[in-house]
Amino acid sequence: MIRMAAKTEYRLENLSCANCAMKFENNVRSIPSVTEANVNFGAAKLSFAGDATMEELQAAGAFDGIRVVPLTKKEPDPKIPFFRRKENIVTLLSLIFVIAGMYFTYRNVPYPAVATGFFAAAILIGGTGMFITGIKNLVRLDFDMKTLMTIAIIGAAIIGEWQEAAVVVFLFAVSEALEAYSMNKARQSIRQLMDIAPASALVKRNGSVMELSTEDIRVGDVLLVKPGQKIAMDGIVLSGKSTVNQAAITGESVPVLKQAENEVFAGTLNEEGALEVAVTKLVGDTTIAKIIHLVEDAQAEKAPSQKFVDRFAKYYTPIIIGIAILVAIVPPLFGGDWHTWIYQGLAVLVVGCPCALVVSTPVAIVTAIGNAARQGVLIKGGVFLEEMGRIHAVAFDKTGTLTKGYPEVTDFIAEDGEKQSILQAVAAVESMSQHPLARAIVDFAKEQGTGAAEIQNFQSVTGKGAFGEVNGTIVHVGSMKWASELAELPAEMKKRAEGLQKAGKSVMAVVVDRAFKALIAVTDPLREESAAVLRQLKDVGIRHTVMLTGDDVRTAEAIAKLAGVTDVRAGLMPEDKLTAVKGLIGQYDRVAMVGDGINDAPALAASSIGIAMGGAGTDAALETADVALMADDLRQLPYTMKLSRKTLQIIKENIMFALGLKIVALLLIIPGWLTLWIAIFADMGATLLVVLNSLRLMRIHK
Repeated sequence: MIRMAAKTEYRLENLSCANCAMKFENNVRSIPSVTEANVNFGAAKLSFAGDATMEELQAAGAFDGIRVVPLTKKEPDPKIPFFRRKENIVTLLSLIFVIAGMYFTYRNVPYPAVATGFFAAAILIGGTGMFITGIKNLVRLDFDMKTLMTIAIIGAAIIGEWQEAAVVVFLFAVSEALEAYSMNKARQSIRQLMDIAPASALVKRNGSVMELSTEDIRVGDVLLVKPGQKIAMDGIVLSGKSTVNQAAITGESVPVLKQAENEVFAGTLNEEGALEVAVTKLVGDTTIAKIIHLVEDAQAEKAPSQKFVDRFAKYYTPIIIGIAILVAIVPPLFGGDWHTWIYQGLAVLVVGCPCALVVSTPVAIVTAIGNAARQGVLIKGGVFLEEMGRIHAVAFDKTGTLTKGYPEVTDFIAEDGEKQSILQAVAAVESMSQHPLARAIVDFAKEQGTGAAEIQNFQSVTGKGAFGEVNGTIVHVGSMKWASELAELPAEMKKRAEGLQKAGKSVMAVVVDRAFKALIAVTDPLREESAAVLRQLKDVGIRHTVMLTGDDVRTAEAIAKLAGVTDVRAGLMPEDKLTAVKGLIGQYDRVAMVGDGINDAPALAASSIGIAMGGAGTDAALETADVALMADDLRQLPYTMKLSRKTLQIIKENIMFALGLKIVALLLIIPGWLTLWIAIFADMGATLLVVLNSLRLMRIHK
C-alpha cells in the first residue's frame, strides 16, 4: 500500500506576477526534501509535500521578495502609508533623478555629463534589485521577465542611451506596482470571505459562560449569540427566535427566521433576537471554511485558456530572444548601423516580456470566481467557469428546483357559511396523519387562523384517505374515488375537481356524515421566480430549456406551462434522466443540469455542468456539484450564466490586447521606429489593459 505524504500549506506575500509564481513553484520543487509542490497564484498559497524548512522556502522566493508566512488566521495587517512603502520610495526617487537628468539634457546650455550622472543614479536606485535577480538568472540561462529587462537596460546604457534606460527602469517599477495592486484587488474576495466569521464567541460549557477562540470551541458547546452579533460556528438553534442575515453565505438578500431546531451557519448575522446555538461542526469544517477551501482550489484549477496561454508563453520568450538577436546582428552585416540595430534589438527584448499574456487568464478567473462566491455561487474551478459560458441548453429537475419542493393547499372549496367549521374538522383528521399532503392541510388551517378540533376514533385507510369523529360527526378526507363511494358528489363539484386535476393538482374530497361538503386541492407550487428565470436564461443566450421529472405527465405539463418550458419529459427514473441528458448533449453539445445534488446525481454527473441547488445546507452538494447555488434561489442561475459568458469574453479580449499590442510594437521594427520607450509602454500598457479589463468582472451583480 502506497502512503500519500501529508501536505503542508503556507500563505504567500508579495506574489503579484504569474511568471514569478511558476518560477517559485519550480524552486520549491528543486528542494531535495520536497516531493511535490503547487503554488496557487489566485489565492497566493503554497502547498507542498516534504520536510522543507522555512529558511529553504524563504530562499526559494528570495528572487522576487516572495515571503512565506504560516497559514493561520490573523488580524489584517495595518495599512502602510503610501510614502512609507519601500518600493514607492525607490520609484519616486528614481523619478526625481529622471526628471533632473532631463532638465540637464534639454536646458538651453545642456550638461551631458551631469545628465548622464542623474540617469545612472535613477537606473541604480530603481533597478538594483531587478539587476541582481536578472544577472543571477542570466548565469543560469533562465530568461524570465527580469532577465530580459536587465539585458535591455544594461545594453542601452552601454551604447549611450542613458535617458531611455532610466525611463524604462522607472516605468517598469510603476508597471510592477500596478500589477501588484490589481492582483491584491482581485484577491479581496477571498480575504473578505476569511473575515466573515468572528474569531471568538461567547460559549456556555459545563454551566460556565466564557469567551473562547473558535479553534477552542468543541462540537456540543452552546454559543450565546446576542442581537447584532455574528454567529461564530455552524450549529442548531436550541432556544430563542430571531431573523438571521445569511447573505454572506447564501447571497439571500432577505433575512431568514430562525428558531428551535433550525440550522445556522458561521459568519451569518443575528439581527434582533438572542439565540442559543448547539455547535455541530469544528471551525475547520464549517460551511464558510469549506467554501473558502473550495474557492481557493477553484482559483488554482487552470482553465483551458490558461493552459493554452502557459504553453504559448513557454515558446514565446525564446522566440522573441531569437528575433532580438537577429534584429541586432543581421541588418548591420548588410550595411546597417550597428548602434541603431543593437538599440532596436534591445527594444525587442523589452517587448518580449510575457507578463500581460501570462496574467491575461488567471486575473479574470480569480476575479470572477471570487465575485461569484460573494454573491452566493460556488464555482469549482476555471474549467467549469469557462464551460458554463459555453452552455447552450439547461435541463431542470422539477421538484425542489422549478417548484418549491413541498405541497401547499391552493384551493379550498366549500359553502361560505361552513368553511371555517369544515376546515377545523379536516385539520383535526389530518393532524393525526403522517402523509405529506396532510401536513400541507394542517399548515393551511393554521395560516387561516383555524385550529384543529379534538378528534376521536381516528383511522387511516391505505390508498384512500383517513376519517375520524369530530364534534359528534364522522369526517372523511380522501380521494375523489373514495368520496364517491361514501356520498353523492354534485355534478358541478365533479367538474371543478376534473379542472383542478388537469392543472396538475392532487384533489381530495371532504365527506361529513355521508354528505359531500368540500374540495381541497394540493400541489407542489411553482417557485415565484421560475418563469422570470427561464426568460432571463433565453436573454443571456440559452437556446433550449427542458424539464426532466419523475412526476406524472399531467402534473409536469401543468407546471411547465406556468414556467414557460416547452420541452417536458415526465415519468423518468434516475437512469432515464441520465439517458435524456446524454441525448441533449448530442443535440446541443453543451448542457447544464440543475438539480438537488443528490437524487439527480447520475444526470448531474453526465451533464457538461452539474448545478446543485441550496448548497449551503448540504455537504454533498458542495462536494459533488461543479457549481453550487448556496441559497435555494433560482435567480442566482442567470447571474452565473451572465458572469461566465462575460468572463469568456474578457479572457478573449485580454489575449487579443496582450498579443495585439506586442505585434504592433514588433512591426515598428520594419521602419525603424521601435524605441525602448515604445517597447516598455507596449508591455506596461498591455498588462494594465488586461488587469483593468479583468477587474470589470467585479461589477457584475445579480
